[in-house]
Amino acid sequence: MKKISVIGAGTWGTALAVLLGEKGFDVKLCPKRKQLSDEIESKRENTQYLPGIKIPQNVIAEHSLKRALKASETIIVTVPSEFFRNTIRKIKPYFDAQIIISAAKGLEYNTCKTMSQAIEEELGKKTKIAVLSGPNHAKEVSRKLITASIIASKDGKVGKIAADSLGTDYFRIYQLNDIIGVEICGALKNTSAIAVGICDGIGLGDNANASILTLGLMEMNNFGRHFGAKRGTVYGLAGVGDLIATCTSKHSRNRFVGEQLSKGKTMEEIKKEMHGMVAEGIPTAKAVYEYSRRHGIEMPLTHQVYEVLFEGKNINTAIRDLLNLV
Repeated sequence: MKKISVIGAGTWGTALAVLLGEKGFDVKLCPKRKQLSDEIESKRENTQYLPGIKIPQNVIAEHSLKRALKASETIIVTVPSEFFRNTIRKIKPYFDAQIIISAAKGLEYNTCKTMSQAIEEELGKKTKIAVLSGPNHAKEVSRKLITASIIASKDGKVGKIAADSLGTDYFRIYQLNDIIGVEICGALKNTSAIAVGICDGIGLGDNANASILTLGLMEMNNFGRHFGAKRGTVYGLAGVGDLIATCTSKHSRNRFVGEQLSKGKTMEEIKKEMHGMVAEGIPTAKAVYEYSRRHGIEMPLTHQVYEVLFEGKNINTAIRDLLNLV
């Protein structure tokens, strides 16, 4: 059996480990916390992040990175973007030219670099990298609901190996070579979802939500084109598809953040309610706002979301200022 390591045992990491285990792979699921690893092994279920989904016996929860990566052929990294580079550094001593698949949707808040760029900087330019993205909520994938997703890689052979490993009759994978475009789209849709959550929370209605979605798409395109993203990527599954899913779904963490902000809750209160789960749109808003200011990219929606998140701006004032800006 092919050996695959999944680093990070949150909702998405667990869902992917289950999918791969059911396909017959030898899977090591590597949580950050030993306590979670022990609980998964004893209960055969991740009750904290993916309750109700049984984990196959050929998926072994292993807290030790060294043991988790031993003899693996593919490494899937699902940790949030703010912990991603440090995780790659921890992987490095045990790295042996495996394929690395990034399943994180975010940008480094201090550099605005993508996860594939972080991998290259830490493991070398010749590293075999693929990116998994698209409208793929983990809870729906774990329930085997029909999902179309994207694997992007500069190397077609690497992309095919990754797609063949992950693809099933319900989890359909399409290959792209626009890795930077896919990563930019996967990150920016989260900021739009926070804005939609705010609008829904204060009852602005469907018309306002449609306007936010449209503006979010425009910003995704503008920011993506700055990095060389292809138009087809932005207007495909990785862009429009993921934008719609994240902005409209009850499963969306970023939308949840916006809804809670509209109720007057602080970021500390919201983080406590998320029980360890991370909304990527928060650090992404900061990274994109600061980068766009330095490089003269017009991002009015991101600008207002940033000020609400990090400067305590009044939501109604932010909406009024957004209308004036556009």
